[in-house]
Amino acid sequence: MIYIEIFWAFFIANLLGYGGGPSTIPLIQNEVVDQYEWMSLQEFADLLAIANALPGPIATKMGGFIGYEIGGVFGAVLALIATVAPSAIAVIILFKFANKFKSALQVKFMTRSVQPVIAILLAVLAYQFFLTTFEQSGLFQLVLLTVVSYLALEKFKVHPAFVILGSLCYGALCLSGLVT
Repeated sequence: MIYIEIFWAFFIANLLGYGGGPSTIPLIQNEVVDQYEWMSLQEFADLLAIANALPGPIATKMGGFIGYEIGGVFGAVLALIATVAPSAIAVIILFKFANKFKSALQVKFMTRSVQPVIAILLAVLAYQFFLTTFEQSGLFQLVLLTVVSYLALEKFKVHPAFVILGSLCYGALCLSGLVT
């Protein structure tokens, strides 16, 4: 039964996640944290941070890790198949219709209608991470990381990967007790 749940959780999240990794993250979070309760929001946030720091698609990295944690190697394989299958099926089926309908008004409207929904889902996810960070790390750590990250990205034009890596290192120092 767990293998069916693993497949279904990642298949649904990636089927409905129009727009790639960022749009599927809140859907995966809903399935993994809220629906099946396989991990806490904090564990999901940690996994997301690590998945963002590593190269490659976020959804497949998260699917592989969560699938492995829940169902071993077979769970990881199922989660990866479920993550990739919706896109593969859509590409195969819709390939012949893509050029025919790409300029249709309905297709353009549908594409533009999905973007605000994705933005709201990402905002809700960011707000949940904000609350979790505030509860676990306190206001000082939250404000410090927010301000330093903002300055690094906007003023000094540091690549986001280095900001994420720096935040991970700072988090590791906080967890080890070297920084309080």
